[in-house]
Formats: sequence, C-alpha cells, structure tokens
Amino acid sequence: MPKTLANLDIDLVRTFATIARLGSFTQAAARLGRQQSTISQQIARLEAAVDTKLLERSPRSVRLTTEGKVFLDFAQKMLDLNDEAVTRFREPMMTGVVRLGTPEDFATRHLPDVLARFAQAYPSVALEVTCDLTLNLHDRFRKSDFDLVLVKQEPSVKSGGIRVWREPLVWVSGNRDFLDHEGPVPLVVSPTPCVYRKRATTALDKAKQPWRISYTCGALSGTLAAVKAGLGLAVLPKDMVPSGLHVLDGKRLPDLKDTEIALLQAKELSLPALRLKEHIVRSLG
Repeated sequence: MPKTLANLDIDLVRTFATIARLGSFTQAAARLGRQQSTISQQIARLEAAVDTKLLERSPRSVRLTTEGKVFLDFAQKMLDLNDEAVTRFREPMMTGVVRLGTPEDFATRHLPDVLARFAQAYPSVALEVTCDLTLNLHDRFRKSDFDLVLVKQEPSVKSGGIRVWREPLVWVSGNRDFLDHEGPVPLVVSPTPCVYRKRATTALDKAKQPWRISYTCGALSGTLAAVKAGLGLAVLPKDMVPSGLHVLDGKRLPDLKDTEIALLQAKELSLPALRLKEHIVRSLG
C-alpha cells in the first residue's frame, strides 16, 4: 500500500520559516508570542510529518540542513498563498494609498513579484513606489514623504528598522581578465554617499590597493552599461549580477562584507501600509 501523505499544518510551517529567518528558537518564540518549548515541539511535529531533519540546533546557533533549505522554498510559497487567500477574503474592500521608497537595484531584482502578490490580495490599495539612492530615501523619509522605505545599510548600523534582506557583495566586470593589467583599480560607482561605493573603496584601502573612480552614475542601468563596456569594476549583491557580467576574485581584490536591506516605517501607519509592511517582511525574510 502506498504511504499516506501528511497534511501539513500551516502553523508549523510558519514557525519553521520564522526560525529560519531569525536563526534562533528564542527570537522566533518571542516573535510568535509562544513559549520556546512550544516552538521546539512544533518543529518536532513538522519534521515527523515530512520524515526529514530540517534544522540542526546547537547551544549557540540554529542552521538549516540541506533538506531544510529545500523545504524553506516550499514553506515560503505555502505561507504566501495561505496569507494571500486569507487577506483576500477578510479585507477585500480595504482601500488607501501606500507610499514606498526603495533602492533601484533592489526593486528591480526582488520587489516585482512581492508587490504583484500584494496588489492581487488588495486590488483597491494604490501603491506609489519611488526608486532612489539610499541617501535621498532617508532624507525624504524624514520629511514624511514615505510610509515605508527600504534602505541599504551596514550590518553594524542600528537604524531601528527591520532587516529584511542580506546577501554577499561581489566584484563584477564585463571581462574575466579585466585586472590582468597593472595600475589603480577603475571603479564604476554611484554618487557619494553610497553604501556599495564606500564598501569598495574602504576594502581596497585596507588592502593597500590603489583605485580610481572611472565612472559615476546614479542609475543601475547606467552602471551596468559602463561595466559591460569595460570602463571599470562595480560592486553588486551576488544575486543581482546579470548575465553578461562576471564575478571576479583574486589576489588584487579584497573580500567584501554582506549587504543589508532594512525596512523603516513611519510612526503612524494606515492599515494598508501596515499590511504591506507585514507582506514585505514575510516575503523577503
């Protein structure tokens, strides 16, 4: 007889995804408003249901197993679908305007699907999305131009926002052999101040590697075009490197720290803005 498939409890799936996002049973228990022992029992029930070890737990850390990483993708899809279905019928007539600010590169790569799902769940909510440099986003956020804003920041910065994304930064070029010649490293950068620009120049200075600014552009499209044309190197999040560009490594290029995206919110949020905040945290986390 074939083995009967289990019906997964969405509550257990949400607990697993929360632990995976926060990397801690304690923090997940606090976020979900439950006892840590309850969280542990839920993970045990989920692992029994899928007959697979999903998490490796030590006194100081929690990490996903190989199968846990695979299951996390399914978990996020299940949670997205569940939450979109519930919100679609609980608050179908919710209306309003939500103003969101975001860096262009992050918006281009990661936000289209996230915002599309929100729009499907709340068809009467109007989204006003503005792409700009992080400095300008900060300035306009302080002037109350946005309800929510996604900003690049150093991992050590305590902004009061919610970290929603983190990934490695890499050096990219239009030619794998770009650094075969001697001389200062030519950089394609955004205008000052820019987190990626600062990260690149600081890393090269620490490595005592000479550099020069060869091209400055505030638009992602211009930056990518300059790099493809061979005008210099750029720093990009690893997951945002498009086809046609090459990730470089080697003795002349120092390692770069991870990039971080934080979500800042206005002091008072409307219900539509609150729902978008929850959706972004859930989707990107």
